[in-house]
Amino acid sequence: MKLSVIIVNYNVEHFLEQCLHSVRKATKNMLAEVFVVDNNSVDGSVAMIKQKFPEIKLIENKTNTGFSFANNQAIKIATGEYILLLNPDTIVEEDTFVKCAKFMDERADAGGLGVKMIDGKGNFLPESKRGLPTPAVAFFKIFGFARVFPSSKIFGKYHLGFLNRDENHSIEILSGAYMMMRKTVLDKVGLLDEDFFMYGEDVDLSYRIIKAGYKNYYYSGTRIIHYKGESTKKSSVNYVFVFYNAMIIFARKHFSQGNAKLFSFFIKLAIYLRAAAAIVSRFIKKIFLPLVDSLLIYCGFYFIKNYYEHEIKSEESGFYPPEYMLYVVPTYIFVWLCTTYLSGGYDKSLKISKIVRGIVVGTIGILVIYALLPESLRFSRALILIGAAWAAAIITFLRITLHLLGIKNHLLNANENKRIAIVGDADEFKRVNNLLKQTHLKTSFVGQILVSENTENKKTEVTLGNISQLQEAIDIYKIDEVIFCAKDVAAQIIIDNMLKSGDNPVDYKIAPPESLSVIGSNSIDTSGDLYTIDINSISKPINKRNKRIIDITVSTLLLLLLPILFFIVKNPFRFLGNIFTVGLGLKTWVGIEDKTIQNKKLTFIKPGIILPSTASGNKNINQETADRINMLYAKDYRAWNDLTIIFKAIKKLGS
Repeated sequence: MKLSVIIVNYNVEHFLEQCLHSVRKATKNMLAEVFVVDNNSVDGSVAMIKQKFPEIKLIENKTNTGFSFANNQAIKIATGEYILLLNPDTIVEEDTFVKCAKFMDERADAGGLGVKMIDGKGNFLPESKRGLPTPAVAFFKIFGFARVFPSSKIFGKYHLGFLNRDENHSIEILSGAYMMMRKTVLDKVGLLDEDFFMYGEDVDLSYRIIKAGYKNYYYSGTRIIHYKGESTKKSSVNYVFVFYNAMIIFARKHFSQGNAKLFSFFIKLAIYLRAAAAIVSRFIKKIFLPLVDSLLIYCGFYFIKNYYEHEIKSEESGFYPPEYMLYVVPTYIFVWLCTTYLSGGYDKSLKISKIVRGIVVGTIGILVIYALLPESLRFSRALILIGAAWAAAIITFLRITLHLLGIKNHLLNANENKRIAIVGDADEFKRVNNLLKQTHLKTSFVGQILVSENTENKKTEVTLGNISQLQEAIDIYKIDEVIFCAKDVAAQIIIDNMLKSGDNPVDYKIAPPESLSVIGSNSIDTSGDLYTIDINSISKPINKRNKRIIDITVSTLLLLLLPILFFIVKNPFRFLGNIFTVGLGLKTWVGIEDKTIQNKKLTFIKPGIILPSTASGNKNINQETADRINMLYAKDYRAWNDLTIIFKAIKKLGS
């Protein structure tokens, strides 16, 4: 056996499927075995492997054992001359394995090998080649010197930016995303250190290979796509702690006591700095736009009020008290921003109509409350209406400005005006185009790019040209997104074209054969974008928001009706606890049963007090029927459904 490929998977089914398709092609011309170690995924990964890749040697763990332990499980039974640790969110070229094995065969001193990696937009990933994270190297990386001087031999050692990415080099640290090693070397230096749950284990093993007298190589003769960040979110505080604590474990293991303490000091300092930065960054991102909206509305309201006082309002009626701008106007603004948010005015792919709708609803609410106030607190209906018009106008103007500036996540109708080119023959073009029509995506143009020039019989009525003309088609037809059909287009050709894009702001995605998903990723710091016709209705931002509103509203009403319901609901004291638990957002009134693998894709839904099947009233409902009810609830979610289920099962709200 020449090669043993080992992939550890955790809840990235669609990326794993795409990876395995590329691995299947890359192992055609060599004797190889492929292991997938699944760490108790709950997204249907195991079922997908069994159905579509029966040749895979599957290891099913019942708990998440961590990256090191899972890899070691497969390494212990692998029979290949070379062991390849491969991430599930990667795509390899058809000749990647053959080339890498040949390179290793020609170098007896080669203990490990990594390759050139690019992200889903064609950008080179600097972690393709790395240096040993000594205290000095770590210091320069943590405090930004490496980013400012990436090509410096002093400051840029972490990613070895001074080494030509298009040449082969002897390096120190390999990336765990693609890490090929001799089995005999692993037998000598040992397996992955299981003290590292995630991150750091590749650094540790790479260093042990070097200490054993072998070399690690960066091989530029082949490329892989790495959809960086799929299993973890790099901006999360948890990522910061896990990643940097792994570095502390490494330092204590390999550095002298003095150096380890110094290294640990810098790392701990970095943990707190990065964690604080992550928290502040996420907070600022959430409040920045509402804060700007508030300031603009308030400033405009100030000038409107002054003009109204001096130019329109008679002197006999007097001026507005200071409390008006201090308390009343901020209250108006708060109501308008809340209703705008609930209307979807802060969603991605924004529609101006959502802003106007939110302001109108807020204004109606303000006027209704205004009418109920005593005369002394009713200042001016006219100012409310003028202020509402100003709020709608300035928020709209700001959104249009952000759109024209091309600010990410602030594009108007971003998912409704996409111009897409699908690279593939007629059958795959039609299949992928139909898949897109069944998703939330709305397009203004979809054209076909032929795979080669001699495929006249593969054309459709919207053929734009062949793949050699792809870049010209992107420019001429103003294409926003290119989708490659993996069944028709080789990975090597896909990567070649991604690298040709240059400064083109085009996005790239790949449609695996016979799959219900189209996968892509636009940067190394973002999770991959995914188009799928799988269960996703309840996952839409507006549905998540509506569900939370229902939970808060119902909790409030139930609390008001508690004196009556106390004698109706079973387990009344637990019922009271449920009201506060749901109100605080720890649970939801209607949840999804967790016994069905398919429904476990909806793990973002908080635990439910009752289930959709509870409302049926049938105590003997079988599991298959319950699963079907749950799936229908999730697929075609309506806020009204929650109210109906809660009403029908009101006696069980204390469960």
